[in-house]
Amino acid sequence: MWTLLRIELFKIFRRPRTYIAFVAIAAIVFLIQLALYVDGKTYLDFLMQGLTQNFEVSGTILNGYFVCFIILQTLLIHVPLLIALVAGDMVAGEANMGTLRMLITKPVSREKLLLSKFFAALFYTLLLLLWMAILSLLGSLLVFGRGDLLIMKSEQVIVLAKADILWRYFAAFGFAAIAMFAVASLAFLLSIFAENSIGPIVATMSIVIVFTILTTMDIPFFRNIKPYLFTYHMIGWKGFFDQPLHYGSIAWSAGTLLLHIMVFTGSAIVIFRKKDILS
Repeated sequence: MWTLLRIELFKIFRRPRTYIAFVAIAAIVFLIQLALYVDGKTYLDFLMQGLTQNFEVSGTILNGYFVCFIILQTLLIHVPLLIALVAGDMVAGEANMGTLRMLITKPVSREKLLLSKFFAALFYTLLLLLWMAILSLLGSLLVFGRGDLLIMKSEQVIVLAKADILWRYFAAFGFAAIAMFAVASLAFLLSIFAENSIGPIVATMSIVIVFTILTTMDIPFFRNIKPYLFTYHMIGWKGFFDQPLHYGSIAWSAGTLLLHIMVFTGSAIVIFRKKDILS
């Protein structure tokens, strides 16, 4: 299994488009950091215009923790597309090149072959999130320094002491990994049905966009199905920045995402085991 995994990782990282995601994340993070470094005061004045009318705010609000929070809210919306670029190509890419039929003739079970590809896609996803964490968190702390984190919500303002923030970001990135694994497993499942990678990539993003729209619509019918959509739980990482923490809600979201991962992966294995490989 380890040999198969290394082969799949080699296939992933020899493709030039694999590095598009890393470059794109670096560019977006740099642009956000640059914009806030140059004109962050204007952004803060606009963001806090309602708060400063009633309260006196002191201290360095524009710090590394605050900038990282903004970056996460921006990037975690776009990362699913970058993940689908690779996960949606794991099986469909082999079919497109005509090598999938040759692979299944090897003395390795279809399950092991498929799982090696799946774990390689998860490893790529994890590396992408680690890269984003280094740039957004460590990079922002180096440029803007440390300080208390102020989070403005529709009905409340949360202030977290700087000594109580770092572990929250580690937990948030861990939760984000589970959410992105769900997207990767969906793209991987759709990859089994296609002869080229364009179909699974477009289908994955279409599902994510449609489900995200449904989770934002406050209509009674959609309100009832929201808790069963994986996109509804993808923003569960924000729960680590609540005060007090609602561990039950976070655990429910994480469990729902893990269930989706198991269903998508299990379905992929069952379908691939019975699939006639003609290409």
